[in-house]
Amino acid sequence: MKSHRLKSFIYCSVSFFSMVLACAAEMTPSSQKPVVAITQIVPHPSLDLIRKGIEDELKAQKIVCEIQFENAQGNIATATQIAQKFASQNPSVIVPITTPSTQTVYAAASLQNIPVVFAAVNDPVSAKLVPSMDKAGKGITGVSDLPPVADQVALIQEILPKVKKIGVVYNPGESNSVALLELFEKALMENGMVLSRATAANMVDVAAATTSLVGKVDVIYIPNDNTVVAALEALLKVAQGNKIPVFCADPESVKQGCLGTVTHSQYGLGRQTGKMVVKVLKGTDIQTLSVETPTKVEMSLNQAAANALKITIPEPVVKRAHHVIKQ
Repeated sequence: MKSHRLKSFIYCSVSFFSMVLACAAEMTPSSQKPVVAITQIVPHPSLDLIRKGIEDELKAQKIVCEIQFENAQGNIATATQIAQKFASQNPSVIVPITTPSTQTVYAAASLQNIPVVFAAVNDPVSAKLVPSMDKAGKGITGVSDLPPVADQVALIQEILPKVKKIGVVYNPGESNSVALLELFEKALMENGMVLSRATAANMVDVAAATTSLVGKVDVIYIPNDNTVVAALEALLKVAQGNKIPVFCADPESVKQGCLGTVTHSQYGLGRQTGKMVVKVLKGTDIQTLSVETPTKVEMSLNQAAANALKITIPEPVVKRAHHVIKQ
């Protein structure tokens, strides 16, 4: 009788501990979802589209993961705090959108050997993120969004063939803007035009910087500058009040009142970035993934903005446009 009770006790004990071990196994980190941490420097429709593209690509490829997102609201100190927070949580991959976010993230993630896949970095070489466009950096790669500046200059000339003086508002603290403007100015000079610069170190300076260009330029151009794009409404108010047409490097800014641009699809850029994230999640060595650039460009025009300025956009240009804002 005692032997039978002992056997029953041992059986129940083994069963109980087996259940405990099974539950513990389910709670181990190895069974948890991979974490994809995404951050961007400012709230903006273009950056939101990039993020949506990344998330949609993960869903399309049936990647089961936890997505964490933080927005720095245009503050570099906040961006640094977000980067440090993400690095301390050791996610599977961090995806920073824009150059400022990528620089802060990489400074923190590289210390923890966390892979970084960036999106919307104009020039990752000048930003000191990768050694060249043909190679990944140490633990970092991604998709560059360097705009087709020659096509953008050509669009300005097609719509306003007599224009010679181009003004630009930018933040000299953003290496992405500085690198882009060097290419843009070179393209202008090759076409007999000159560039006048006005700097804005933060969003509140954008209106004053724009005002300083009034009477000096025929057109204002906005690069992929996070500071200026975040304060686009203030810039457009000054420009429109002085009948100055505004061209841009960002397609979503056309919807807000800029006259036009030729550039990459922001959503498409996000999907392309998402594909690289998936490769990293599936175990591809990030060092084998060189920086990518979008190949497809699209033209966006704002007919309502042209009408307000009494500018006639040539019909052949309108026919070539992928997107035309009419009101």
